[in-house]
Amino acid sequence: MKYVLVTGGVVSGLGKGVTASSIGLLLQACGLRVTSIKIDPYLNTDAGTMSPFEHGEVFVLDDGGEVDLDLGNYERFLDIKLTRDNNITTGKIYQSVIEKERRGDYLGKTVQVVPHITDAIQDWIERVAKIPVDGKEGPADVCVIELGGTIGDIESMPFIEALGQFSYRVGPGNFCLVHVSLVPILNVVGEQKTKPTQHSVRQLRGLGLFPNLLACRCSKELEANTKAKLAQFCHVPLSNVLTLHDVPNIWHIPLLLKDQKAHEAILKTLNLPGVATEPNLKEWTVRTKIYDKCHETVRIAMVGKYTGLSDAYVSVLKALLHASVAHNRKLIVDWVPAGDLEDDTYAEDPNAFRAAWSLLKGANGVLVPGGFGDRGVQGKMLAAKYAREHNVPYLGICLGMQIAVIEFARSVLGLHDATSTEFDPETKTPCVIFMPEGSKTHMGGTMRLGSRTTYFQVSDCKSAKLYGNASSIDERHRHRYEVNPDMVSQLESAGLSFVGKDETGSRMEIIELPSHPFFIGVQFHPEFKSRPGKPSPLFSGLIEAACEPKRTVMGTMPSNNHTKSIHGTYNGHSPIPKAHQNGNGFKSSNGSLNGIYTNANGVYVDGSC
Repeated sequence: MKYVLVTGGVVSGLGKGVTASSIGLLLQACGLRVTSIKIDPYLNTDAGTMSPFEHGEVFVLDDGGEVDLDLGNYERFLDIKLTRDNNITTGKIYQSVIEKERRGDYLGKTVQVVPHITDAIQDWIERVAKIPVDGKEGPADVCVIELGGTIGDIESMPFIEALGQFSYRVGPGNFCLVHVSLVPILNVVGEQKTKPTQHSVRQLRGLGLFPNLLACRCSKELEANTKAKLAQFCHVPLSNVLTLHDVPNIWHIPLLLKDQKAHEAILKTLNLPGVATEPNLKEWTVRTKIYDKCHETVRIAMVGKYTGLSDAYVSVLKALLHASVAHNRKLIVDWVPAGDLEDDTYAEDPNAFRAAWSLLKGANGVLVPGGFGDRGVQGKMLAAKYAREHNVPYLGICLGMQIAVIEFARSVLGLHDATSTEFDPETKTPCVIFMPEGSKTHMGGTMRLGSRTTYFQVSDCKSAKLYGNASSIDERHRHRYEVNPDMVSQLESAGLSFVGKDETGSRMEIIELPSHPFFIGVQFHPEFKSRPGKPSPLFSGLIEAACEPKRTVMGTMPSNNHTKSIHGTYNGHSPIPKAHQNGNGFKSSNGSLNGIYTNANGVYVDGSC
């Protein structure tokens, strides 16, 4: 087994995850089998209980693992299926060591960070690296490891010590270290500064890790004298100093590495030059060019509660992107804070209220993603109602499906107090209820998680057709609440069709409005299995429906006893904001942030996989 370690220095958010994924893709293109591991130094056992504002989205794996969003990057770039053990946290390591100590496995020894914690880290890496993740038998050829955080962080010190030991444990020719660092350009002098990277590498070397390659983040391509200085002071061959400059979209990063022959440097370090072939990235290159040439736009209104942080919905955004590129459209995401659609906002901030409704009415399609809690729920219902009544394509995911059911019960059935027990535990009309098998005392790992099978009840429904007329599908779940099965017959009699159910037939998985051009809600999260070149069928259906001939709609904007007529046009123009550096560290240079344009509420998303 060969190992490639990716570390980061100077500042966080440089794009270690994208760099690690791109390296994996490049090695995969050379004919090697690749797996990935992400190390997160926080004490949490997993990402499941972390707020999206703290850490971005929680990515869910087939086995139900709730993991860091970078594992989503790995799965999308490499088209693999990882396990929960591919995400190592401090909490997991300490928990395993303490369990061994309680069993007496250490035979009375004093249990210490060195060697017991560091040995546990190394054993974990070796064990997980051998798990097949590409559907083939036997272990992969190369394991790409990303160390989260920045060199010098206190919490990552045990991992750095363990990885230093690990480099000697696996021996020369089996370990390659790629250090991602920042080369800033000061506006005052306009010069590329190498000191931050020099100090970062010096600190890294002092901790027992010696970089083989430098991946330097900079707004522009590194100048020859800058590369020479870095090579000299960081003790790295000149050919191994790589530029990761700003690009139009993240799909260019593997091509950028290939053009600089990063694969040759890595393969040489790993003693694999004769084993691997020249990288074949033809399909990736074609897709990237198509993406760059997309000019006709499609606008999707994303109505959620975490619109202040794009990473909270990163997989949804990627799935929209995959589908948009497949339909040769440039994606524009209009972020609509759900709370701004509500009547209370009209009283407190009329401008925010009008802006939110203007964005909603100007979209070609509406998407309400998953979430927890009652904040913004009324606004999400108003968005679902608007889409339902005005024949606007709608996709509701998890909570987005549940609120669509509640809104239908209120508006069509006249059950004005219908709601979820999540929002009102004492409600007399529970449309959505707590699942019987759920835990009300423990939060972590107690939801209905991972891949589950959904069986289509109606063979000619839109969803089944999008999935190629399959009789059943496997998608990933993450929820505690479900549609109340006691209300299904009443809802169906009013025209709402439950076209997908679980194996028992009592758990609702997919809803549709047969009379609507595209109105679908799903209890699962289809975004987690979307891939470049293989977009999620439901997202593809949403984009296809949103690309239908444009319509101009006269809508009514609700407010506190105020009715205002608003002209919403589906092909209206929105000013393109200046792009800002995103959390993944790669900024667009073409007026959008890596190909996805957004409204001017300060939230942007990159175009990575």
